[in-house]
Amino acid sequence: MTGMPHDALLRYAPMTAADVDEVLALEQSVFPYPWSRANFVESLDSGYDAWSVRDPAGSLVGYYLLMYAVDEAHLLDVAVAGGRQRQGLGRHLLDRIAARARSHGMASILLEVRPSNERALEVYRRYGYAEIGRRKAYYPAGPGRREDAIVMRLDL
Repeated sequence: MTGMPHDALLRYAPMTAADVDEVLALEQSVFPYPWSRANFVESLDSGYDAWSVRDPAGSLVGYYLLMYAVDEAHLLDVAVAGGRQRQGLGRHLLDRIAARARSHGMASILLEVRPSNERALEVYRRYGYAEIGRRKAYYPAGPGRREDAIVMRLDL
């Protein structure tokens, strides 16, 4: 599917409570320290801009959640199913995320990413996100350990 226009292949829909089980399973399959069910439910209850992405067969292949504050969107979570990675879908989701943020009048998008998540860092850098700081000991990293977060911003 590489090189094919993703919009022609994918179905985007606002994430609902009915999607949480599948979204949680995808989250757990791609992240060593995944969000909890409560994180997703609370995000939906808070009215965050949450989207599920499905292939023509209806399988969940990705999702993202955005929070808007004044003129900056915060990318809370984004994921691509393991079997769909390295096919341009991550970049396509970043295009959709930027378009959503622009449509809400945002001037930039902020995100945090683990330094150990080298693949995501590379995708974000190639896309144009710039490192603007670090949050010390932001993420859990095993028993009694924490990992910093790299804070990145994309100006829209």
